Amino acid sequence: MSNNETFTIGSRKSQLALIQTRQVQTALQLSYPDFEFPIISMTTIGDQILNKPLFQIGEKSLFTKELEIALQNKSVDLVVHSLKDLPTTLPDGMIIGAIMKRENPKDAVVIKQGLKFRLLDELPEGSIIGTSSVRRTAQLKKAFPNLVFQDILDDPNGPYSALILAVAGLTRLDLNNRISQILPPSIMHHAVGQGALAVECRADDVQIIQILSVLEDKDTRLCCTAERSMLRALEGGCSVPIGVHTEFIESHDCKRKLKLVGLIARLDGSEIIQAEVTKIVDEDGIDAADELGKEVASILVEKGANDILEELKKN
Repeated sequence: MSNNETFTIGSRKSQLALIQTRQVQTALQLSYPDFEFPIISMTTIGDQILNKPLFQIGEKSLFTKELEIALQNKSVDLVVHSLKDLPTTLPDGMIIGAIMKRENPKDAVVIKQGLKFRLLDELPEGSIIGTSSVRRTAQLKKAFPNLVFQDILDDPNGPYSALILAVAGLTRLDLNNRISQILPPSIMHHAVGQGALAVECRADDVQIIQILSVLEDKDTRLCCTAERSMLRALEGGCSVPIGVHTEFIESHDCKRKLKLVGLIARLDGSEIIQAEVTKIVDEDGIDAADELGKEVASILVEKGANDILEELKKN
């Protein structure tokens, strides 16, 4: 290690982002008590645009660009992201130095306080559900055609019977008590990288890469590598209703296998295309996980994913 004992962490200014960044800060401080890890927070493009759904903006680096600029000019030494916000292709000279153990990646239903219902299928016909995610809306329209789905940004104080939010975000905000229902994969596939925290750094910063190694969770890295590989192959992002589900499968031959289920949906939920592949992964199976994602993407394309992607580009 060098004599530099201060390593600056970059973060977005939002409440959740700062909570997540402090989680990283605490973990690093415990492992390296002689070092200091101050946090610098900044506002990103995504934080500034509050009156338009993310999928309508078109910018791929909504929540990361300003942080990566600070990383490039060495104003900070590492930055913390929600992995689902991080584009699948990083700027030149940048790498994901660590992916921490994943929180529950699923989506949750938060029923309005005062209502007696607990599940989406208990809500009266025509109940309004708030979500700003095209992925969530497309899948839920298919599963619950009797409900009405409305972008939260249209009316933040609107007449919502329920909101659909990430379990991980609610957990980190200490709002688990508001979760009415966790949606299973049979209803909802989560976003690529959802629930995982990624720490980005400069690829040539050997010291930081070594420091970040204590944060790394191998299983989360494998799952997210497969998910991001699929998304990259499909050239999708926030504007595309793409969902995933990954899990490890223990087989009788004692070989560890990773299953990736991927789907792409039309915005109105009228069609959902799904593909599933299981592949053997070893302890250092990053290449296998990457190939797994590509294989699932290839099957989705064979089933007609490109037609949906082309339609989405016209909207």
